[in-house]
Amino acid sequence: MAPGGREQAGTGTGLGHSSAMRRIGLYAEDRRKGTAMVILRRVIGEELRRRRQDQGRTLRDVSAAARVSLGYLSEIERGQKEASSELLAAICAALDVPLSQLLGAVSDEVAVQETAAERTPASRAA
Repeated sequence: MAPGGREQAGTGTGLGHSSAMRRIGLYAEDRRKGTAMVILRRVIGEELRRRRQDQGRTLRDVSAAARVSLGYLSEIERGQKEASSELLAAICAALDVPLSQLLGAVSDEVAVQETAAERTPASRAA
């Protein structure tokens, strides 16, 4: 963790998590505990991008419908910015996806990643 409680982007966990999870930066290391934690903004961003692409829509289209800048929406999808609840609601409305459905999918993915992290022994660190 960086000073102020922020995780550092691209921090490798060194705890044996799959290289794909480390590569896309879903985890950051909690240096105080020596454990990995899921970065929620990245999971939310991936789910938003997946749903947008499943609909065959462009960033430009969704950003206009949600009344958010294209660059900011891109940063949210890449997990670089955290969206407020109001902005998430606007993006979900633009995608015609209930906010509860998005958050349910995010919750399911976080649970999967946490379970995977718990099952991965630290002795297999990369």
